Amino acid sequence: MQQEPPTDSSGFRFTPLVVVELASNVKEETITWLLSRIRDQQQNGGAELFAEQLGPSVEAQEKENPNVFLVGASWQRLLSGAEDVGLFKEYNDGSMRGFTRANKHNFKDFKGKVRHDLSDANLRTALQHFMPLSYFQQEKYSERAVLLRRLLSKGLLVQIFPLHEKEELKRLSFSWYKKVKLSLQPLDDIRHYYGEGQALYFGFLEYFTFALVPMALIGVPYYLFDWEDYDKYVVFAVFNLIWCTVILELWKRFSASLAYRWGTLSRKKAFEEPRPGFHGVLGFNPVTGREEPVYPTAKRHLRIYLVSLPFVLLCLYLSLYVMMIYFQMEGWALSVHDEDPTFWTGILLFIPSIIYAVVIEIMNLIYRYAAEFLTEWENHRLESSYQNHLVLKVLVFNFFNCFASLFYIAFVMQDMVLLRQSLATLLITSQILNQFMEAFLPYWLQRRRNKKMIRKVQKKRTLEDKELPLVEQVRLEADMSTYLGTFDDYLELFLLFGYVSLFSCVYPLAAVLVVLNNITEVYSDAFKMCQVFKRPFSDPAANIGVWQLAFEAMSVIAVVTNCALIGMSPQVKAYFPESETQLILWTVAIEHGLLAFKFILTFLIPDIPKHIQIKLSRLEFESLEALKKKVRSDCLREPSDGYCPV
Repeated sequence: MQQEPPTDSSGFRFTPLVVVELASNVKEETITWLLSRIRDQQQNGGAELFAEQLGPSVEAQEKENPNVFLVGASWQRLLSGAEDVGLFKEYNDGSMRGFTRANKHNFKDFKGKVRHDLSDANLRTALQHFMPLSYFQQEKYSERAVLLRRLLSKGLLVQIFPLHEKEELKRLSFSWYKKVKLSLQPLDDIRHYYGEGQALYFGFLEYFTFALVPMALIGVPYYLFDWEDYDKYVVFAVFNLIWCTVILELWKRFSASLAYRWGTLSRKKAFEEPRPGFHGVLGFNPVTGREEPVYPTAKRHLRIYLVSLPFVLLCLYLSLYVMMIYFQMEGWALSVHDEDPTFWTGILLFIPSIIYAVVIEIMNLIYRYAAEFLTEWENHRLESSYQNHLVLKVLVFNFFNCFASLFYIAFVMQDMVLLRQSLATLLITSQILNQFMEAFLPYWLQRRRNKKMIRKVQKKRTLEDKELPLVEQVRLEADMSTYLGTFDDYLELFLLFGYVSLFSCVYPLAAVLVVLNNITEVYSDAFKMCQVFKRPFSDPAANIGVWQLAFEAMSVIAVVTNCALIGMSPQVKAYFPESETQLILWTVAIEHGLLAFKFILTFLIPDIPKHIQIKLSRLEFESLEALKKKVRSDCLREPSDGYCPV
């Protein structure tokens, strides 16, 4: 017989929020100790949470892991966690303020029910704050960090993930991807369920798609009427220059509005604890005053400059070598076609580009694993430092690997026909491969997995019971793929942005293809989030982070590239028939002028809209005034040396 779910003093029934899976070979005393850390009162060193062991499935097998636990918390404990993590909610006056339990009834729509007062993502974030397996509540960092690393390294801790809320997920799935509609994504619902980090990615994907529409609308007639007249790509290149600058500046304003509405714009950044994978000898941290692992910065720099950097350069050389093989194949196909121009030799002209596009995707994938291994080996103390070094490694190689051949064709060979053909083939082939890997394959695998689970469950339950039992739901979700974050998604958008902003003037349909890709990307990514991946813990982000800088760097490269393409056009060359040097000087001067204009535009367009700046300033002023009143009140109550500041 199943135990009645525990309740707290307010009558809140235990609702499982997080699943913790330990290895099947963990000793009983270890499990007992860990559960005591979860359940015990705070004064006894515990997290004061609820935890229950998951029972066997309908067809329990010997290989089924019994060490799976469901963890939840009382309403008061979740509210306490929301206050501790610095959650911002809308106040009765419409402003966004830090949530406090003492002032909770002054927040808008506070109903005294945790399901209404905190979003689904906030519930998991608040609970994660207290989880002793992910953040040990002890005074010394070394005790909790060493234990966490030991659990992971010894294979005792298998996984921790939030449990899906079935009814909420059904509603979100229906409004998000289960019906084809010409409307915006439910970003607020996505943020409510998955958190701000995931919602900002889908917001950026949607914004990028709409931003491409003007480019696509101009590109279609441009393609139809000026397709073979490559001298006229100058107008499209000029439009590229303006477009790539303006959309990024407007995105910063749009994302700031979203972040303010979601309460993350004014949320103070939490103090970064060392990464679980960080290791070193125990030492003293002068900032926190705690004993924790210390790793010499000089040793890390030696690893970066003597191992990682040469490895990246070697990979770039290999990419260059593969590119030259591609050009040899291209030359061979062209010679075959010139000797005997038939339909099949015409098809043969596209084969080298298709093979090269596939090889590029394979090289990017292999390099990604190598970059992750190297960045982990560099032993970065903070997660932000780890991510920055990983992003830099991956972006440099992916940019070179994907765009080097296009730059070579454009500025060395100066063959606009081949540039158009190569760009179209690379773009279309990469999109087909990505759609297969990201949409069709996960969908097919998940359908097989779900059918197998459902058939197994139907053997043991009546046909009237259509809901998947909790035990089976947990087992199913535990077998799902782990969501690895938005890194790969942003990387794909970064490369697509590069294809459009750099060379779409010679292939105007590039924007059209990217728009179609992004529309299918929305549905495939939404399906994967809801049906393929385990539910991730929410990421309280205020912006897209280092990717904003990456896109802005690409826009600077786009200015230089498009100016060079304009300078190479026969239309512009006609104005400088006698002096090529003068043409180059004028092109460089115009390019510098456009870059200056770009940075001036960046300065003139504020990142945060004026009305939000006013609200943030007002909140800061009220906080300072409240602090002054508190100091004055404390001073009058207990004056020090007869002096009290006014």
